[in-house]
Amino acid sequence: MFIDNIKLKVKSGKGGAGCVSFRREKFVPKGGPDGGDGGKGGDVIVECDNNLHTLSHFKGKKFLKAANGRPGEGRKKHGADGEDLVLKVPPGTIIKDANTGEVLLDMKTPGERKVLLEGGKGGLGNWHFRGPRRQVPRYAQPGEEGKELEIIMELKLIADVGLVGFPNAGKSTLISALSNAKPEIANYEFTTITPKLGVVKIDEYRSFVMADIPGIIEGAHEGKGLGLQFLKHIERTKIILYVIDLASFREPVYQFETLRKELKKYSEKLYNRPYAIALNKVDVAEEKAKEFFEKLKITPTECKYGADDRYPCYFDDKTFILPISAAARINLEPLKFALADMVERVKDEEISI
Repeated sequence: MFIDNIKLKVKSGKGGAGCVSFRREKFVPKGGPDGGDGGKGGDVIVECDNNLHTLSHFKGKKFLKAANGRPGEGRKKHGADGEDLVLKVPPGTIIKDANTGEVLLDMKTPGERKVLLEGGKGGLGNWHFRGPRRQVPRYAQPGEEGKELEIIMELKLIADVGLVGFPNAGKSTLISALSNAKPEIANYEFTTITPKLGVVKIDEYRSFVMADIPGIIEGAHEGKGLGLQFLKHIERTKIILYVIDLASFREPVYQFETLRKELKKYSEKLYNRPYAIALNKVDVAEEKAKEFFEKLKITPTECKYGADDRYPCYFDDKTFILPISAAARINLEPLKFALADMVERVKDEEISI
């Protein structure tokens, strides 16, 4: 089950109480105070785990708490610290304060660990309060209370390339053909009902991550279809790849302009991301590819990366338009190399800023 939004309360552990104790030994008639300190309460820690892809392991949980610290003991024995509560989340998880909406943590890097709530300090034992004027202190500190917080955990997948298209445009077939992802594929709309991630391997040293989200329809920014629920999963992508279905009853230019409009209404930042266009199913609708160029008044250029020159292509320094067929495997290798170079170019530009 794919779950990308969880609300729950978490609390760090209470510190253990300090001990009131006095030294009692044979032949030591006036033993002094020797009460030990209480242990520290457990922290609430968030850990980024690359083996997780959903927040479903938190489903049904309303309240999670770290262990309390143990009280101190005589002979200056320190109480044991409480066990930490470790919340393991997939990369791309944002932790927000449920009441204010403030972003508390943004977990991006696998293996990253951050303290969300610190446990309460343990109380001091009575031996700390001894002195010339108070030789028999009968007082020790209580432990500090743990901190409680209501949080929202929201998962936003991290990918280099995000696939955007209408339902049944062939996005699932494309990601399965290019990567190690195995999405459900069928000849009806909305077969993809959860986001999918796949690693596209270029060679031994180069690869990039591709994300497929459920199809977007007109009005998605208002909640129509499934797109709005998952649009957030492409907010972190570096490149948008519009997958246009040439064999659809919807005109290719209408598809492209509608998708652009929906992204703009959802997020101006997402709309301005670098993008490329894949004209899918060119094997059964070659004329539609030519019409796409004509209606947008785009002059085809020389094909690159070994693309099949029977179909019109467009390449410049920033983007490309490439007719493909995910099912017939037409121009898939050129698409991989074009996307890889585009991802590297965008990453280099981010570093130089």
